Amino acid sequence: MGPTPRAARALVLLAGFYLLGLFLLAALAAADWAAAVHTPGPFALKVFIVSAVLALPIVRGMFMLRTPPYEDVPGVRVDESREPRLWQTVRDIAQQVGTRAPDEILLTGDVNAAVSEDSRLLGLAGGTRRLRIGLPLMTGLSESGLRAVLAHEMGHYGNADTRLAAISERGRVHVLRTVAHFEERAGAKVSKERARQEKKAAAAVAKGRKAKEVDTTGTGVTYRAMARLYTAYGKFYLRATLSGSRRAEFAADVAAARIAGRDATSSALREIPVIDAAHDFYLNCYATLGVDAGLLPPPGEFLGGFRHLLAARHEELDALRGELPTEPVSPYDSHPPIAERVARIEALPDDGRASDPVRPSLSLLADADRSFAAVEETVLTPAALGLRRLDWPELVHAAMSVQTERSAQRFGALALGTAGGEDTSPRGTDGGGGTPGHGADADGTPGHGADADGTPGHGADADGTPGHGADARPGADADADRTSRPEADPEGDGAGAATLGALLDAIDAGALWRIAERLPRSAEAAAAHGRAAREFARPQLRAGLSQLVSAEYLRQGRARWQLSWAESAALELPYGHVDELPAALEAAVADRPDTGPLRALLEPVAAPETSTPAQAPSPGPTA
Repeated sequence: MGPTPRAARALVLLAGFYLLGLFLLAALAAADWAAAVHTPGPFALKVFIVSAVLALPIVRGMFMLRTPPYEDVPGVRVDESREPRLWQTVRDIAQQVGTRAPDEILLTGDVNAAVSEDSRLLGLAGGTRRLRIGLPLMTGLSESGLRAVLAHEMGHYGNADTRLAAISERGRVHVLRTVAHFEERAGAKVSKERARQEKKAAAAVAKGRKAKEVDTTGTGVTYRAMARLYTAYGKFYLRATLSGSRRAEFAADVAAARIAGRDATSSALREIPVIDAAHDFYLNCYATLGVDAGLLPPPGEFLGGFRHLLAARHEELDALRGELPTEPVSPYDSHPPIAERVARIEALPDDGRASDPVRPSLSLLADADRSFAAVEETVLTPAALGLRRLDWPELVHAAMSVQTERSAQRFGALALGTAGGEDTSPRGTDGGGGTPGHGADADGTPGHGADADGTPGHGADADGTPGHGADARPGADADADRTSRPEADPEGDGAGAATLGALLDAIDAGALWRIAERLPRSAEAAAAHGRAAREFARPQLRAGLSQLVSAEYLRQGRARWQLSWAESAALELPYGHVDELPAALEAAVADRPDTGPLRALLEPVAAPETSTPAQAPSPGPTA
């Protein structure tokens, strides 16, 4: 469908919104006339009031013609003097497509590329064109892949998609705005009626009478009925316009294949979901690892560190490239499924142009490091920008030390009965946690959970610690006044050592299995008795004790977390302890516990030696 038929369809759909409003206003006016002619004065007055109240949202939706202004996406605008190669590439591709190049280029911090246009007169006249390119997308794409993406975006310009989007967007905004007005009024009416009934019920109770149950079932029904009418039209409108959006994506893909080549376009389409998944993993597990400890990577590395992950995990990423994502199809999707888009492109005749995956697209930037640092300034919140910056090795050690200490303290408080009844389990014992900051599978696949065996070097909470939980996003609630001493004991100096000592003393006093009863247990474990109960509890006790031991090693300065871009972080233990610690832990949680070997290992030494990086021993399977 060409631009003219699409514009006509968009105008008809937009006109349908106004026709629906005029029809409803006419119906309300007819009701007013009938009430004035055939009903008594008081009843007619009520009809007039209801009609006026219902007509107000309709009129507001019809005559609030302004659509939302262009949303300024965080990023850095670059002119041709700053990024000459990037601008020249964009201009060349726009010329090949046969369209006007964008007026602005904005570098952003997301895995995306998009175009927009400030069109006028319902899209009949063009306006300022903007191209947004995400630096993470450029990080993962080759130059030929980026050219395919840019050709796709220029194809939207060439097909007038950005100009015609103004008409469709206006209709969507008006329908949604009108529905919101009706729902808002219905909600206010329900709240008012609920408050009235609750006040009446309270008065009845005060007089010793039985209060009636609050019932607002019929309240606001007229508003909701009107909202349902507009919702039904809105669904029809969205299905019609978004089907056009999906066809526009196919057309832009064809333009990309024509300009950049079939193979390059197909490769870029396959690569984008992989980059997106890897970037989410990177943000959760590396970039925001230290946020909870008041730490961030060096300037420019919050975004630029993504390069290290892609370089180190290429084998895992290759496995992801082999499988296209399966997405549920909805008539309200603005884009077709990636698998369908790839299939259509690969069905095109071979054009003889092979994709060149060698040169990275970041080579189009004059100074990639400077660009990463500049965009980072716009992406992060002021609070996040105020956090302390550390190099990656120091960041991983400091952040993981804090998380290890906090996890150990939680287990210690629970085991010693000082947790206030909080249902807290040791890190890594629930089988659902991931390695904080490095939560990969045992095979290192990005985006999946980590070891579930409670290994001190891998154990993560399931409670939302940075890297695997809430607020692990750029700048989210990252208060600048958080501790600047990440290695500090979060419960106070010496509290961790005292907790471990108290726990070992309790084990020596024969309280090990009473301690086990305080830990969270499955229904099967709770029903077990005797040796079976001990076997259920032993892995959990071992995992929690491992966390306390790891925290003590870190507190003494005898262990260190080691950064790895290719796999989970490893806790480097003192020389020889990697071999001795498992047996010491087993002895401490045996049927006849012996904490002597563990106490001997934890005895501070004057000049500790360290072994090569090795993961701390696993406490074994969990209950």
